[in-house]
Amino acid sequence: MTDAAHLLRLLAWLSPAFPTGGYAYSHGLEWAVQVGDVRDGDTLRDWLHDVLAHGSGRNDAILLRHAHCACDDKDTLAKIAALASAAVPGRERRNETRAQGAAFMLASAPWRGGLSRPDDLPYPVAVGALAGTHGVAEDDAAIAYLHGFTSNLISAAVRLVPLGQSVGLTVLAALEPTILRVANGTRTAALDDIGGCVFRADIASLRHETQYTRLFRS
Repeated sequence: MTDAAHLLRLLAWLSPAFPTGGYAYSHGLEWAVQVGDVRDGDTLRDWLHDVLAHGSGRNDAILLRHAHCACDDKDTLAKIAALASAAVPGRERRNETRAQGAAFMLASAPWRGGLSRPDDLPYPVAVGALAGTHGVAEDDAAIAYLHGFTSNLISAAVRLVPLGQSVGLTVLAALEPTILRVANGTRTAALDDIGGCVFRADIASLRHETQYTRLFRS
C-alpha cells in the first residue's frame, strides 16, 4: 500500500492537470517549428530524443536526484537550486524552470503540510525535494518527471506544427526507451556531470526571445 500511495502522489504531482503552467512553455520548440527543424512526427521524435539524452532532460534528472537526496537539508537544496537556475541557456528557459517550480511548490501545499523549503526552487529541484520528503523512490520520481516533461513538449508540438493526437502518442511511445535510459543513466551522476551538447535546441530557446509571433512563453 505504501508503493500505491507513492504512485498516487506522482500521478497527481506530474499530471498535466497539476497547475504548474507547463502548457505555456515550448522549451524553444516554437522557434524550431517556425524554421522547419520540427515539422512532423519523425523530426519531433529526433529533437526530443536529443533534448532528453544530451540536454535539459538529462540535466533535470540529475538535479532532481540530488534534490531528492538533500530533501531535509535546506542549505544544500538552496545550492542545488542556484546551480539549476545557472545551468540554463537563456532568460526564457530560466523563467520556465523557476516559474514552474514556484507554481509546483504552491500547488503542492496539501502534501507539504508545515514543511518549509527554500524560495525559488526550479522545477526539477522542487519535484525531487517533495518526492524525497514523502519517501517516493528516486528512480520512480525521475522516470515520472521525464515522462511529464516529454508529454508536455509533445503537447506543444501537436498544437504548433500542427500534429494529430495519434502522431503525438506515437512519438511518446517511441521515446519510452530514451526516457528509461536517461533515468537509469543519471542514477550515479554527480552535479559536476551537468552539461549538454544540444546547441540547436539552446539556440532555439534564445531565438524565441525575439520571435515575432509567439504563442508560448519559451
